[in-house]
Amino acid sequence: MALSEALKRKAVQLAKLTVRMTAEAGSGHPSSALSLAHVVTALMYRQMRYDPADPWHPTCDRLVLSEGHAVPIVYAALADLSATVGKDRASALRLTPGHLDRLRCLDSVLDGHPNPAEGVPFFDAATGSLGQGLSVAAGLALAARLDRSDRRIYVLIGDGESREGQVWEALDFIVDCRLTNVCAVFNANGEGQAGKVSPQQHPERLLAKLRAFGWRAIEVDGHDPAALLRAFRKVSRTDRPLAVVARTVKGWGVEPLQRGNWHGRPLTEAELAEADLSLEKIAAGLAPGGKLGRPPQPPPAATAQRVDPRGVSWPSFDEAMAAAGLSSQLEKGRLATRRGYGVALKVAGDLLPQVVVLDGDVSNSTFSEIFARAHPDRFFECKIAEQNMVSTAAGLAAAGFIPFVNSFAKFISRALDQVEMANISRANLKLVGSHSGISPAADGPSQMGLLDVAFFRGLTTVRADNRREPLCWLFHPADAVAAYHCTRLMVEHRGLCYMRTHRPDTPILYPADTSFRPGGFHVLAGGDDLAIVTWGYAVHAAKEAVNFLSRQKLRAALIDAYSLPLDESELVETLHRAGGRVLVVEDNFGGGLGAAVAEVAARSGNLRVEILHCQRIPKSARNAEELLDYCGIGPAQIADHALALLRRPG
Repeated sequence: MALSEALKRKAVQLAKLTVRMTAEAGSGHPSSALSLAHVVTALMYRQMRYDPADPWHPTCDRLVLSEGHAVPIVYAALADLSATVGKDRASALRLTPGHLDRLRCLDSVLDGHPNPAEGVPFFDAATGSLGQGLSVAAGLALAARLDRSDRRIYVLIGDGESREGQVWEALDFIVDCRLTNVCAVFNANGEGQAGKVSPQQHPERLLAKLRAFGWRAIEVDGHDPAALLRAFRKVSRTDRPLAVVARTVKGWGVEPLQRGNWHGRPLTEAELAEADLSLEKIAAGLAPGGKLGRPPQPPPAATAQRVDPRGVSWPSFDEAMAAAGLSSQLEKGRLATRRGYGVALKVAGDLLPQVVVLDGDVSNSTFSEIFARAHPDRFFECKIAEQNMVSTAAGLAAAGFIPFVNSFAKFISRALDQVEMANISRANLKLVGSHSGISPAADGPSQMGLLDVAFFRGLTTVRADNRREPLCWLFHPADAVAAYHCTRLMVEHRGLCYMRTHRPDTPILYPADTSFRPGGFHVLAGGDDLAIVTWGYAVHAAKEAVNFLSRQKLRAALIDAYSLPLDESELVETLHRAGGRVLVVEDNFGGGLGAAVAEVAARSGNLRVEILHCQRIPKSARNAEELLDYCGIGPAQIADHALALLRRPG
């Protein structure tokens, strides 16, 4: 009884801090935050085993706030507990209630939604785009299993948010993987942003659905600390994950916040006095309670295996292919980039125990199955649920693993919001899209990645914090040798990377020991009449076009720009040597390589750039060559565009 009263008293204290900080900020979501007052208090003061002074402790229980807009109540608890904040240990400081007045300020670590990259490492991932937190929790739970740690992961989910399909993808996946160290708390306050939640998200419906999905689901009064703690004690005590459906009141404790559907608006200064009075009435009605001690300490640190990716020696391309049984195929001089990647992925797993792989039911197409056979304990089959797969990988990355996420490039595009959220977290995430561009041919446009390039190329234009490197590297190898070496580059880079691979077998272009680097490119043919800049599968079509032009006594330089962003100064110098006229060729829609080269040309001046990409929506064809012609980027069409560019004056 004394503990319950102490927790209720603490909830009132945190509620006061919450309404005051959002009022000071002039924005925020105090009503949603207050609905979680007792849930957060029970978790952060009594249930979770963690050290507020050391949020990086490897065995701390973790809290994922999927309902990211409710973050002020967690900030209030962290400030009350003098928790450590900061982007790293060197910049760490103890949070105090005084810091809360800087909520949402540019110079504050307290962003409007959770974000560890901005200095609150208590959180593992940026949230706020709703529906993603449970998947992140799944990744953290998988990481705990791999690290042989009994840390538990709690995730707070809004009832309106539970309409998102990704929540149910994650519920399925967690049951599949038997992640009983996950506790999902559904904040059932009945209110959305524009009105009441759907009856499908009412507590009784949520309970029925959760149980049908194989979860142990319990309904509790979300403002009763004793009932909450009784429910939380069931975590990891059965063979099923635990879901707690907590009935709560939006704007709990503050009468002004309960008038109508109050969402996303703070109290005014005049309304604060009424709010304080409302909360004081609640405090006055509580029996005297003892003081709350510090949260339970985390269990002893487990021994997590992590190896410096730059400190290992990779086998040569030929050695790796021989070990994979591909020597005879390599002797034929043709190999798909997806196979070169699959072999490289297995090598990465051999060398680095923190490399893990996730696939969306296409591992026999992406060739991540090579890794799965060698390292089944680090391979996670996510089935056809790409959004859950990407966010799960973000959770694994937060725990120190290097996750490779695999699917068709077209299906990776289903999870671009999840990729962006992972990038906001600065997650060390690697994505590989197979069957990219139009080369899948017979399968038709529903299986072709054509828009992925523009998205990821956009991320390459953003610089990492206080670093010259981009937030994302984009790789598009033209042959299996390049795919092997680009995979190594992805492993060595700390941050987001995306690589496109291809379905068809293509000729080997490079010697096995060719050097590749982020931002680099290779000149495959010299010339001083014009330059054809291309990448990936289109390199092979462009190579034929260069041969066509040579028969007309024209020397076209062929440049394989295998990664973005390009080394700008070196590229400009190379293009000037090739005559200053540039034709960029890519087998996808616009906004990718051509846009990148055009921007470089615009900054440098004295370069004329034209871009040739897919001119129409593709359809099925019997082979890639036929489809290249159909989309206007076949070898003869490339040569015709090059000739037209040379004929133009200026």
